[in-house]
Amino acid sequence: MSPRPPRLPRLVPLAVMLLALVGCGTDETKFAPVCPKLSLLQDASDLLRFAGPPGAPHDARSMLLAAHIVAVPAHCGLAGTDEVRAVLNLVAEVRRGPAATGDTATIPYFVAITQNGHVLDELNYTLSAKFRPNVATMTVKGGDVDFTLPVSRTVSAAAYHLYVGFRLSPAELGYNRQAAPH
Repeated sequence: MSPRPPRLPRLVPLAVMLLALVGCGTDETKFAPVCPKLSLLQDASDLLRFAGPPGAPHDARSMLLAAHIVAVPAHCGLAGTDEVRAVLNLVAEVRRGPAATGDTATIPYFVAITQNGHVLDELNYTLSAKFRPNVATMTVKGGDVDFTLPVSRTVSAAAYHLYVGFRLSPAELGYNRQAAPH
């Protein structure tokens, strides 16, 4: 007959779990806040720049730059009892075209903050790409876009909607709309 194992080792995991639960109170601030909705504007998720005047015929040889937004990672947390802090980044794949003469590109983008369909603020930022020799495509990550949103017991961060896209010229926007599948 084998000896019976001592009871202490069985009680240790239970004691550890109980101690962990003691730290869990009913304080609502320990839970992550609801985040605002985040949307990528389809018409502004691609940027194609061409050499020559707007409206001139474009082909692959006249392309200066092509960029596509591939991700907008975001997270949020409490910034106080009546504010939520949201931080996002923009990640884009950037390609230097055959008509490009330099090794750098600056790409403007925006973040619009809306509530109930009304634009509260529109923030402008830029992505910077520096191509190494013999490299035509690279992934670029923008800096932190950091802002706070007022919240209350009746208005959570879910009441806000963030829209992200490239800042396009009218010709670039028209090109995207024309090239989009119908």
